[in-house]
Amino acid sequence: MKNYFLLAGACILISSCSTPDAGLPARMTGSSSQALLYLSCKAVSEEEIEFVFSRPVNIKSINFYPDIPVESIDNGSTVRVKLKERAEPGKLITADILAADEKSNTINVLVNLRTRNNRMPKIEINELCTEYSNAAAGRKSEFIELKMKSAGNLGGMRLVITGNSNAARKTIFEFSPVEVKNGEYAVLHLRTYDPYASKDEYGTNLSESGGVNSSPNARDFWMPGTTKLLHKTAVIYILDQDDNVLNAVMLCENPGDPWPKDYLEEAANFLFSKNAWKSKDGLTCRPSDAIPSTGTTNTRTINRNETAVNSNSSADWYITVTSGATPGGVNNTRRY
Repeated sequence: MKNYFLLAGACILISSCSTPDAGLPARMTGSSSQALLYLSCKAVSEEEIEFVFSRPVNIKSINFYPDIPVESIDNGSTVRVKLKERAEPGKLITADILAADEKSNTINVLVNLRTRNNRMPKIEINELCTEYSNAAAGRKSEFIELKMKSAGNLGGMRLVITGNSNAARKTIFEFSPVEVKNGEYAVLHLRTYDPYASKDEYGTNLSESGGVNSSPNARDFWMPGTTKLLHKTAVIYILDQDDNVLNAVMLCENPGDPWPKDYLEEAANFLFSKNAWKSKDGLTCRPSDAIPSTGTTNTRTINRNETAVNSNSSADWYITVTSGATPGGVNNTRRY
């Protein structure tokens, strides 16, 4: 995300290389009428980060917070910074950079980014609850359950929902570093009614979270606030740091032509191009190829058949029976 403001000859840049809306300011001074601009950054490996500017620069100083020692700097339009040691995978850090071009124009950049994570696990969306309960006995939020298909680290992994009322495509959650095991479950609860009890479980204690529907046998994570994020017509997918789709699911309350919203059809085409979702015969991806979500409730959830090989299609999915939701555990095999 980049926003530019020109104020009395100075350039102020709001930018971020990790999550949206997490930008920090950059300031430029000098005699040139053409502003020196910071453009982007990326952790290209576990030991190297690239910062891109509008023209060649020399780095006067660079510091990372939390501290990461720097081994070498290769200047230019693309500045390559080599680290002395590998940082924790997918860790959110801040870079403080002072750079200058050949005309002595300087720019000070503060930017957030995540370190490189080359150990993201294979992962599947395993259970979806599209409805919430406001019952006096305990308010239960919508949730998305994930199942690890290999060991790894979740740092920097992003979960996207297309079809909510806030944006056509929105990263709703970005994971901080946490080691996970093959077969382990994680539940992302999409509302937080009790912020004191609802704790994100990044440590070894899986019973730390006491929010409603939390599991003592799975990792629980919580979206702040109470805004509805998941609807019965939606596209949900998981991205790595290179925007590769790791897994995806399409839902539609009335699977017919056309999609209720144009951007959902675009999302379907996008997932098909990434081989992340398709028709049962594998030849196309249309509204009728989504999982029919009519009939789902807070206890009748949309479940993956955990014994079947993932076909990236609705053939893998079913709606479980009433009171059959199992957040953080093996899916109920009884069907609605």
